[in-house]
Amino acid sequence: MSGGSGGAASRFLRTTGQHAAIEPDAFTHGGYVLSIGGAEQSHVNLDRPEEIFYEYLRRIGHLVDLAAPAGQPIRALHLGAGALTLARYVQATRPGSVQYAVELERELLDFVLRHLPLPEGTDLTTIIGDAREALGELAPDLTFDVVILDIFSGPDAPAHIATSGFYREARQRLRPDGLLVVNVGDESALTLVRSQVAAMREAMADVAAFAEAGMFEGRYPGNIILAGTQGPWPEAWTAELTARGPHPARVLAGVDLDPYSG
Repeated sequence: MSGGSGGAASRFLRTTGQHAAIEPDAFTHGGYVLSIGGAEQSHVNLDRPEEIFYEYLRRIGHLVDLAAPAGQPIRALHLGAGALTLARYVQATRPGSVQYAVELERELLDFVLRHLPLPEGTDLTTIIGDAREALGELAPDLTFDVVILDIFSGPDAPAHIATSGFYREARQRLRPDGLLVVNVGDESALTLVRSQVAAMREAMADVAAFAEAGMFEGRYPGNIILAGTQGPWPEAWTAELTARGPHPARVLAGVDLDPYSG
């Protein structure tokens, strides 16, 4: 497969010892699915990168939409690259944005960029390494409108990243109005979600949680998006995100989020 067209392609990832595969999505024209170790990891629509297939990524996209006026270029840092779905979204919706992506697996990033080219004009700097180490090695004066962390895929999160210390370091990389967005994949008990809400609250001025409404009832595993702000959580964002969906959507902040803290 070359240039995002043709059949499937695969690559062995030496860091994790797993195989990555990119296959055309039979249900989406221009769509491709990245799988790692046999599990679907990312979905990319090369024809329409502004359209995001996975619900949790669409929710992150909505938060990015609110981080600055519509269409305005931003500076974004992606910790955990995957198939660069969100980097593609930012370029499509905010042309001229400057983006950085950190990925631990060199072979994965090379594989994705070779077979799923980025939208024309994308300004993306890729960094191979650990997310926390890379954060500290960026130029001291480099700050971002949004920092997105997407590496938590279950309750066994990297201990050195799932801490308030890491979130303080991430906050230092944010512009005064910058937004920290964290995707937390968790089991139904939401143990990791609770620990990360508590950790983010120690580092950020305010924190909100955004997810499919049933996730907060602890019925099944899934993804909850945490958003950390450097001032009070904007109440207007709660209504806006709830309206945007995917539905049914729910946003918790302030005292409503207290039961999910610690």
